[in-house]
Amino acid sequence: MKRKRVLFLCSGNSCRSQMAEGFLRSLGGDQFEAFSAGAQPAGWVHPLAIRAMQELSIDISHHTSKSLDAFHGQKFDYLITLCDSAREACPTYAGAGERLHWGLDDPAHAQGVDEQKMAAFRRVRDEIRRRIELFLATHHE
Repeated sequence: MKRKRVLFLCSGNSCRSQMAEGFLRSLGGDQFEAFSAGAQPAGWVHPLAIRAMQELSIDISHHTSKSLDAFHGQKFDYLITLCDSAREACPTYAGAGERLHWGLDDPAHAQGVDEQKMAAFRRVRDEIRRRIELFLATHHE
């Protein structure tokens, strides 16, 4: 069986798309290959995103922030944008099969002390997990 390729795209590729990639790699079994990129990559994976995923025993500390250009010429079964700016940045990505959009808040913009910021990362993380679980329930063979 050919594994379906999924590319998650957000603006910076430092939080949301990294967590989505981590969840799909963890929960998708051998049915999916997960990748992530940013329209304007931050160049790093946010430490609070790494920490939020570690709380669920998913390690994304080895992930890197990548540009959409890194995947030029590659084909994907699904392109999932996680923010409006990413959706606008890739309206003509030729390698995409089905396109989905999950508008999610960017936890990197959370204000306050570390625990308040961490609460924002957990909230977005849990929303991504729900969406990944629904995606898996509706897009498996």
